[in-house]
Amino acid sequence: MAFDPSQMDVIDRRQVEAMVLGPMIRAFQEEIGVERANDIARSAITKLAREQGAQFARGIGSNKLDDYAANKDAWSRNGALEVKIIENTPARYSFDVTRCKYAEMYNALGFGDLGDIFSCTRDFEFCAGFNPEVKLVRTQTIMQGAAHCDFRYSLDEPETQTSHDAD
Repeated sequence: MAFDPSQMDVIDRRQVEAMVLGPMIRAFQEEIGVERANDIARSAITKLAREQGAQFARGIGSNKLDDYAANKDAWSRNGALEVKIIENTPARYSFDVTRCKYAEMYNALGFGDLGDIFSCTRDFEFCAGFNPEVKLVRTQTIMQGAAHCDFRYSLDEPETQTSHDAD
């Protein structure tokens, strides 16, 4: 039986990744500088996130926003995220994360400064891979010190054109 990381809770995958990538990124930071090492790590991780978003859409057989919302339990399983849903319609999915065990875990591992790279930056690219028409706006994260994360997904409906009879 082959190992399938998608069967793991997301927070467990992120912990394993951080335990391997964290020391590696620290070594690269010492050699080539913090900014350059972080940029390279961010680029590689967001590329993976976009691919994973596309895989997620294929896996659930849909790239509709309401199906995205209905299948997000893997990220919050076992209390990894405490979420307050604000709006959940076919065109809007908005919620606040009021507790983030990802941030807590990265801080406990000594990689709190890398948590944004390991997790938060994935959100935008994962969404773009899932459906490029779905837009995410997020102005703050717990990982960066805010009291909550504000996720606002939207899918703009195509503009309907009305025809007017010519005189």
